[in-house]
Amino acid sequence: MKQITSKDNRLYKQCGRLAARKYRDLYGQYLIEGEKVIRDAIATGQKLVMVIARPDYGLRPDSFPCPCAVADGKLFSQLAQTTTSQGILAVVEKKEMTREAFCGEIRKGSGNVVLLDRLQDPGNIGTIIRTADAAGYSGVMAMKGTADLFSPKIVRAAAGSLFRVPVFYAETPEEAVSVLEETGKNILATGFDTELYYYDVDMKQNTGLIIGNEGNGISDELMKLAHKIIKIPMAGDIDSLNAAVAAGVLMYESVRK
Repeated sequence: MKQITSKDNRLYKQCGRLAARKYRDLYGQYLIEGEKVIRDAIATGQKLVMVIARPDYGLRPDSFPCPCAVADGKLFSQLAQTTTSQGILAVVEKKEMTREAFCGEIRKGSGNVVLLDRLQDPGNIGTIIRTADAAGYSGVMAMKGTADLFSPKIVRAAAGSLFRVPVFYAETPEEAVSVLEETGKNILATGFDTELYYYDVDMKQNTGLIIGNEGNGISDELMKLAHKIIKIPMAGDIDSLNAAVAAGVLMYESVRK
């Protein structure tokens, strides 16, 4: 089993680079932490490139179906993305999803899809992906300008759901809408300029739900291309909800019905 004892170690350098999006894109890899998440990755058929643990973890060469290494405590802490790490992390190969493959996936099950329009907060994004998984959504699409779904904070917030929910990046609003219309989705945007509440619309199947940027909402382009605009009722002086909370309310409407 490999030992990582220096910052000059090739494996250490490569893993460290995965904290940056450009290297995740370049290598087609990302980091995950914790034994449960690693076991979930294996169970869902993800390809593990390498597992790295602290010396006190008790890692054995045959613990996982990939090369294993031990990094001394200080070096491991510099790779870990959590302050209270469980002492084990893994490098995972990203699954590339073509448009054709994604369209095939989102025709299955409920056929519901959530489209993230330039969201930036990792907690919001990870929570939305996790909720989509729990609500039986068939896929997640992210507009260009959305934070990298494979960043450590988003991977952690998604809690393994990235392994199960198909993901596709759309370059333009037109491409995103084209995918949704090609697969027969009823495209719904949230907004204020409407009298239609979310519970007045059938969201059980084949819904393309757009969730907008935390500060600026849904882009004008997507708002114009949506089939319907819906809203969530608000009491008092509240005029909006946290993006992840709003997404959760809307996505679980498909389960309620």
